[in-house]
Amino acid sequence: MITAIVNFKLPDDIDAKKAADLFKGSAPKYRDMKGLVRKYYLYDAENRIGGGVYLWKSKADAEAVYTPQWQAYIAERYGTPPDIRYFETSVVVDNEMAKILADAA
Repeated sequence: MITAIVNFKLPDDIDAKKAADLFKGSAPKYRDMKGLVRKYYLYDAENRIGGGVYLWKSKADAEAVYTPQWQAYIAERYGTPPDIRYFETSVVVDNEMAKILADAA
């Protein structure tokens, strides 16, 4: 599995409520997305950063979404292009599901 952390600077006029509204508006398009296990939206008021943490089945699945067109969409929507970092994720502890997921890779 792959964890992708995506961050972008937020305009000054986006407060926590507006960020939550924007995030809720985009959330449905991530439902049933190929290879996406889970997504968390992020908001940091102090540093004016928004973003997401994504758990993907593979890096190829993530890269199929983070296309130049997607990056341009983020830049247009929030005013700056995203910074995307990838991490190998070999083990996930999921306390709500009472499971430990281990990647065989």
